[in-house]
This record gives sequence, C-alpha cells and structure tokens, in this order.
Amino acid sequence: MIASFLSALQFLTVIPVKLKEAGEQRMADSMAYFPFVGLLLGVFLAGVNALFYFLNFPSLATNVITVVVLIIITGALHLDGLSDTADAFLSGKPKEEMLVVMRDSRTGVMGVLSLISVILLKISLLFSINVSLQPSALMLMCVLSRWSAVAAIFFFPYARQEGKAGVFIKGMNLKIFIFSAIAAVLCAAVAWQIRGLIILFIITGFSYALGKFSTKKIGGITGDTLGAGIELAEIITLLSVFILGNI
Repeated sequence: MIASFLSALQFLTVIPVKLKEAGEQRMADSMAYFPFVGLLLGVFLAGVNALFYFLNFPSLATNVITVVVLIIITGALHLDGLSDTADAFLSGKPKEEMLVVMRDSRTGVMGVLSLISVILLKISLLFSINVSLQPSALMLMCVLSRWSAVAAIFFFPYARQEGKAGVFIKGMNLKIFIFSAIAAVLCAAVAWQIRGLIILFIITGFSYALGKFSTKKIGGITGDTLGAGIELAEIITLLSVFILGNI
C-alpha cells in the first residue's frame, strides 16, 4: 500500500522518493492513489497560496506564483502531453501520422499556443475565484484532474503497441478503479462537500468524452492524451468552482 502510494508520488511529481525499481503491477496499483497524491499537491499549493497572501503579495502575483509552483513540482509532465496532443490532433493528419507527431520532441505552433492558453486560463480563473474559495479550488483541481486520468485508463484502450502508459492500461482492473473512485469521492467531499461531488461528476463526464474523442482520432488513448486531459480537467475544475461559487 505505502509502496504503491510512493510510486504514484514519484510518477506524478518531482519529489525525490527512494524506492526500489517498481514492477509493472506496482506501477498499475499506484493509480489507486492518484487522487490522494492530488490532494497532497492541492494542500501544498493552498499553503503556498496562503503564504503569499499572508506576505501581502498582490492577488495576481500570488496566483501566478501558485501556478508556477504547480508546474515546477509536477515537472511540467502534463503540459508536455498537452502540447504534443495539440500538435497531433490539430495537424489534420491521419491516425498513424498523429501518433508520430506525438513522439516528436519538437513543439509546434499549436503546442505552444495550447501551453500559453492553458497557463493563462489557470491564472485568470484562479484570480477570478474568491480568495476564501481558492484553497478548495486548488485541492479539487489537483484531485479531480488526476482522477480523470484513472477514469480514462479504465474505459479506453491504448492507441500504441508500446509505451510508458501501456503499463498502466495493461495493469488496470476493477479493484484499482473502485479504490481510486472512492478516494476521489472522499477527497472531493473534504475539499468542497456536495459541490465538490458535483464537480467530480462533471470531470468524470469530461474524461469520458475526451477519451471517446481520442479513440475516434487515434484509436485509443496515450500518455500524451492523458496529460492533456489532466491539464484540461484542471481548467474545467477551476471554471466550475468559479461558477458554483457565484451561485
């Protein structure tokens, strides 16, 4: 259990974790703990956010710093997937060529635009949310976006013959999915009670819709589309908090 949690922490962040090389099944089992790692990230970001408000930093500067810290602590892993997915899906090329584009280490115009757009949207949405709700928003953002990846892996096939994400998809089972779903429900409820659960439902629906779209485009999902899904789920979560917080 602890080893699987630490594997999830090691995979989703740049936090140094001393572990023996994880086997494929342990890597797959770590998905059960993705929401908990998300909660840990969210609590940390909420602390960073509160610290800079306490130091009387302007709201915009505080929110920029918070988003930058998130990028640093995750190693920009999901942003990389977003840019590769944007380059591929917006290229107008057939399936096999899109998969090749995703493997290309160079970032195209669409990839750059997607990165700029997502980062600016995160900052502007966080800035638009009432300061008292920002801790809940940050926790939900990190929890539900990581859960979205687990949901996609459970419902959709892998689009490649080989690759890092294949380990997770091959090892996924109902037990992992249910454990992760329960973790997501608990974390969402802790972060923002019933409204947190409403956003959980929204993000699950989004993850399924994106998976269907990806399957239509390239025959399944990849590590890049999962990263893109996480980034977009963060945006949708912040937007949902903004809307529900103003009702």
